Amino acid sequence: MDSNNNEIIHEFPPFFKVYKDGTIERYMTGHDHVPAGLDPTNRSPNKDVVVSPETGVKARIFIPKINGGGQKLPLLVHYHGGGFCLGSAFGEKFGNFLSSLVLKAKVIAVSVEYRLAPEHPLPIAYHDSLARVTLDRFPLERARA
Repeated sequence: MDSNNNEIIHEFPPFFKVYKDGTIERYMTGHDHVPAGLDPTNRSPNKDVVVSPETGVKARIFIPKINGGGQKLPLLVHYHGGGFCLGSAFGEKFGNFLSSLVLKAKVIAVSVEYRLAPEHPLPIAYHDSLARVTLDRFPLERARA
């Protein structure tokens, strides 16, 4: 590898550094992803769905257990923290929080797994976050299955 390509042009400890050749090295990978399914603690079902087939952006839907059917519930759209460069909608902390929230508040929560900067420069994360966040993009019949 050319020594010029090894040159660090931006360093953001403890998060990542960017090399002259465009390579990005993350110090924190955030691999605390929890698979979707039934939360054993709160008994709140959740499921991953593709929000945008064009980009592969996904979201996790959290649905409270409701007695009886046919009820309309409010929709809460959640964006995980991390300044659009860290974190995950599939992380354990956010999953536990949203599972508990939907059960207590009787809402449906959708948490978007937007693409992170700097690999995907802004405004890509903004576009992912706002892309088609409507009920017709989150078929709840499939999410309940």
